[in-house]
Amino acid sequence: MSKKNKKHHGLSDVRHITLKDEDIKVILRAADEIIFQADKSLLIQILEGSKDTEILELKLDECPSYSYYDEMTTDEITAYVDWMIFHNYLEITYEGHTPLIVFTEKGWETYKPICADELFHKILESDDSEKKELLILLKDVNRQVITLLLNQIGESQNDNFVDFLKKWEAKEAKKVRVKIKGALNKLID
Repeated sequence: MSKKNKKHHGLSDVRHITLKDEDIKVILRAADEIIFQADKSLLIQILEGSKDTEILELKLDECPSYSYYDEMTTDEITAYVDWMIFHNYLEITYEGHTPLIVFTEKGWETYKPICADELFHKILESDDSEKKELLILLKDVNRQVITLLLNQIGESQNDNFVDFLKKWEAKEAKKVRVKIKGALNKLID
């Protein structure tokens, strides 16, 4: 008896497509904006740069991946997103009858360092008022991403992070404070 191929109903034929690492990062970054909140059609709209009311109301046009594929057709972008599903970076789950896009374990593991790197650069490039907003934002960031971010900061040997880390440390829970202290120690040593 022969093995049956895994079927992915409703996906484009992706056999002729190979995505580059940059494409995978861009699509995962856009997906992060809508994980467990919307379906793949909204993800496609973000990537193509749609001016749809929902996109603008949700401020999805502020996503770094917004309009990344504005030169491509909707069918081409759909095939890229379907490739991500077929290759187990994203999946569709259902809440009732509503299809929602979610990260798979592989997708999440791939995305965590992307998210940490984006936060690293935001902290480094932000002014004092933006840093205050970042301190609030970091409260809602996944702890695994926080750990990667703090490791990256510590290893950077960039003492421009010291003041930010001290302010962050004063506002955090004990477990995160310990990790912040570790990053500070690496920067100060």
